[in-house]
Amino acid sequence: MDDKKLKFKANDTGLINKNKNLKNVLGKAYYVSLFALGFILSPLSWWNDLFVNIPLAYIFSLPFSMISRSLFLPSFVLGYFLTNILGFLLMHHGISRGLLSKKIIKRDLKRDIIISLIYTVIIILLVVMGILKSPMEYLARFR
Repeated sequence: MDDKKLKFKANDTGLINKNKNLKNVLGKAYYVSLFALGFILSPLSWWNDLFVNIPLAYIFSLPFSMISRSLFLPSFVLGYFLTNILGFLLMHHGISRGLLSKKIIKRDLKRDIIISLIYTVIIILLVVMGILKSPMEYLARFR
């Protein structure tokens, strides 16, 4: 009778270990996915602005530019800035919490915000120089 209890406990412990391993793998996959999504949104990938951040900022600015064309630039810049910040935050969260198991460091967060501000200034210059225009201006061409 004692042997059966020991076998059951050993088997039960094995199941617990398998569940812990599965949770660890799923947890790491979750944080790696957050990091990957953050990398796509961050200004660290050279192609993301053209294919991800600028289209997202356009979508974000579209309702504002329908209200008033003068709202295009501020809403576009805000949308662009938010995608960059979100990207950095997701990368930090994915690496810090998932792989390094530590908290986000304020110094790194400040650096990432400064980098995002620099990229945002570049986008503002592109809009002011007329290289990027309001979505409504592009839609007006098709009318």
